[in-house]
Amino acid sequence: MARTRFINDRGLTARMTLVMFLLGALFVALVVGLAYAGGAAFGGGVAVVIGVAGIGVAWWQWYNSDSLALKAMRAREVSPQEAPELHGVIDRLCTLADMPKPRVAIAYTDMPNAFATGRSPNHSALCVTTGILDRLTAEEMEGVLAHELSHVAHRDVLVMTLAASAGIAAGMLTRGAQYGMMFGGGGRRDNNDNNNGIPFWLIALVISLVVYAVSFFLTRLLSRYRELCADRSGAFLTQKPSALASALTKISGEIASIPSKDLRETQAMNAFFIAPAVSGMTLRTLTSTHPSLEQRLEQLAKVSAELGKPMDGGFPAPGLGL
Repeated sequence: MARTRFINDRGLTARMTLVMFLLGALFVALVVGLAYAGGAAFGGGVAVVIGVAGIGVAWWQWYNSDSLALKAMRAREVSPQEAPELHGVIDRLCTLADMPKPRVAIAYTDMPNAFATGRSPNHSALCVTTGILDRLTAEEMEGVLAHELSHVAHRDVLVMTLAASAGIAAGMLTRGAQYGMMFGGGGRRDNNDNNNGIPFWLIALVISLVVYAVSFFLTRLLSRYRELCADRSGAFLTQKPSALASALTKISGEIASIPSKDLRETQAMNAFFIAPAVSGMTLRTLTSTHPSLEQRLEQLAKVSAELGKPMDGGFPAPGLGL
């Protein structure tokens, strides 16, 4: 974790280390499995190509993570002159946390949300939507921004970006295997004999699907914990857990009213948003990128108790006046 004044979370560090180790082992297993399955027909060339491609994707995502995320949201970087209040809050929080200030951007969409991205605290960006700026009070906005800065300080944005690379490589392989199935691929005819009559494209498809599934659930488990960690860290930094609780309640309620078409356009960014751009989730416990609102509010209530402050904080009660 970067050395800032955000509280240290050994649980997050341990989980990030474990997930990266498991995904690294999974990636190695993917390459070795392909080398074994395709070695007879292709001399291991397929495994080398997939391995190099996976590493290339991970490096490219790592190096360009801030720019890619901003482009995905059609966000525009804004100067202190263009958004003085927003910059002012971020300046205060960065000084309080003793961390470098990220680039600041605004995405022009009515969906209330925010996210942070970047390969390091010195190369990061923090983006908010016009929808969230229009709906939250100054103290609620401060809570959201502290949450996002915590992601940067803990470097979990970087880990999430790299963790996705195993799934991306598996997805690339799945599509390639599907093309092989469509066109009767599988290398030379003797490939079937060397793999007990099983075509190479089928072996590749099964391996890639297993890798993608394991990668999917590992990243979801890490994503849910990192959100709880950012809630807790941001609340302790601002000393106003009730402000973040009010913000989360408002955001979740407003997202439910956003048209499904608009939500689908931003779902690729769900793992990075402060609240997922979804409504009516199914299989929530296994597939959600975020913990439930109830779980987040319960944790913030515990933080409030630790700080000896009332949870209402002068804000409207959840579900009222929104």
